[in-house]
Amino acid sequence: MGILEYLSANLPAIAPEIGLTILAMVILLVDSYRPDAKSNIGYLAAIVMALLAITPFIPGWSPAMGESSLKWGGMIRHDMLASIFKVMILFAGSITSLMAVKDSAVGQKGEFYLIITISTLGASLLAASADIVMLFVALETVSIPLYILAGFSHSDAGSAESGLKYFLFGSFASAILLYGLSLLFGFTGETQLTAIAASLTSSESILGTNILPALAALTLVIVGFGFKISAAPFHFWTPDVYEGAPTPVTAFISVASKAASFAVLMRFFIGVFPDAVQLDGQSVQAFWTGLITVMAVVSMTLGNVLALRQENMKRMLAYSSIAQAGYALVGVAALQSVDQAVMTSAISSVAFYMFMYTFSNLLVFAGVILFSEAAGTEKISEYAGMQRRSPWLAVTMTIGLLSLAGIPPAAGFFGKFFLFQAAVQANLAGLAIIGVLNSIVALYYYLLVIKIMWVDPGKDEDQAIKIPAPLAWTFGITTIVVLLLGVVPAPIIGWARDGAAAVAQAVTIGLP
Repeated sequence: MGILEYLSANLPAIAPEIGLTILAMVILLVDSYRPDAKSNIGYLAAIVMALLAITPFIPGWSPAMGESSLKWGGMIRHDMLASIFKVMILFAGSITSLMAVKDSAVGQKGEFYLIITISTLGASLLAASADIVMLFVALETVSIPLYILAGFSHSDAGSAESGLKYFLFGSFASAILLYGLSLLFGFTGETQLTAIAASLTSSESILGTNILPALAALTLVIVGFGFKISAAPFHFWTPDVYEGAPTPVTAFISVASKAASFAVLMRFFIGVFPDAVQLDGQSVQAFWTGLITVMAVVSMTLGNVLALRQENMKRMLAYSSIAQAGYALVGVAALQSVDQAVMTSAISSVAFYMFMYTFSNLLVFAGVILFSEAAGTEKISEYAGMQRRSPWLAVTMTIGLLSLAGIPPAAGFFGKFFLFQAAVQANLAGLAIIGVLNSIVALYYYLLVIKIMWVDPGKDEDQAIKIPAPLAWTFGITTIVVLLLGVVPAPIIGWARDGAAAVAQAVTIGLP
């Protein structure tokens, strides 16, 4: 195969990443040589990332329906599931850049948009990783910029503290994850996910029938990913980092890195440890399913219960994020099914949920940015009287909160419905019931914020909150998407199911 033929076959798989690399270079040049244009860098980053989000739809560049192929020497998986996660990640980067333009802490700093772009590049690669080398490199390309961003506001002691905590805990979690991945490589001599599975079941495997080393490696990987998705009991960094980091950074951390981590987490489980991997007559899948089920229950319960007591809006959203990770883990646990249709339902439910969560959470955080800039506080009690200060702000935040709570017609209703449906289909009805009960608990603190905004009298009701153009666009885009997903979910869930079907079909030991 000639070089041109090779590039034409492989470039579409990383088209968004190539665009992000070029964007990063342009931002660096503009920031360095055109200081008078700093105010436009945010708009540039937002527009380019939004345009890159449509590249998976370009004929000839998008993977065919049902296609799941390896590109770039087996490092990247090119399929529709990767496309849907890349779209949500790119839109997350775009919307974060847009909402940050008028933020006093980061809005006029070109390096902020450069770091966001690099982190988005890493998240996009992570969502399509098919090899543990690419997986780890991409994960650190996401994480290291986020450590910097968490402590970006040098004049704020809280930001510096959050950056340091995030770096220390994140580095420790990365080391644990890397140790788990290195053990898998040591056991098999393979780095490609499906090749690891084939080697583990080979008669020549150095493990023989010994299951304990494989379980040890798997546990280390779960611990590492548990930190990245802020699932309990590896959530301890989340409240402090969410509260201390600049709010646009918190918004990006809460959606982009989490979405990418869930994408690769599903690929890892069904690629490396499907039901076919049996050691000593026992299925490794049963072990990780049990761990994920426990993490889902603990994350949902702990996140929701602790969120009830919070007085700071960002800390409340941090515990909400932990609970949301627990809901998504319900769908991951449902991957235990050997029925291809049920596995497809589980994968697509997680993809749809993360798509919904991305836009819903960004919508709420956009409101937090605007209100904290206007009122100078993040206390939930200070949101009193918001509907009289800015009716449109109150309406859009209400829609976002209702979506996170799972109330129709917002998107969160179908997000939870598809997750719990997949759990029932996978014979995890008890887990689905726990999820429903936790959703009822979560209603309290979401509705409490809505009640404060609409009913409680505020002290500054005569001072209107003006919505700057960038945030007006953010509110408009995210609100429309959240409502459309809640009223007409079929296009996105259908797209997710097409991508999930290709992945489910690929769960064959030794698939090239």
